[in-house]
Amino acid sequence: MTVYAGGSEPDPRFSLANERTFLAWIRTSLALLAGAAAVHAIDLTVSDLVQRSASALLALSGLVCAVHAWHGWVRTERAMRQGQPLPSNAMGVLVVVAVAAVSIVMIVVGSRG
Repeated sequence: MTVYAGGSEPDPRFSLANERTFLAWIRTSLALLAGAAAVHAIDLTVSDLVQRSASALLALSGLVCAVHAWHGWVRTERAMRQGQPLPSNAMGVLVVVAVAAVSIVMIVVGSRG
């Protein structure tokens, strides 16, 4: 089902703001994937397991952000077109937790080496 099938056309400024939010989440996803590639590629002073785990967590977070970008855009666009309240967004908290977890592990484990 397409978001354009029901409701009325919202103010273009709101649709464009929703699109900018979508693109911001895509940029965040790309940054997390770049971080995952960097953690994987650079020779760090941590064990291989820690390095791979940190890289995997960052890559998984990037994937989740990309999926959320699309899902969030659809939910928001549909809500605007149907005159409903905008949906909540808890994804930012999850991204912060994932990045903080990787950072803490890299600091703690890296300082031992």
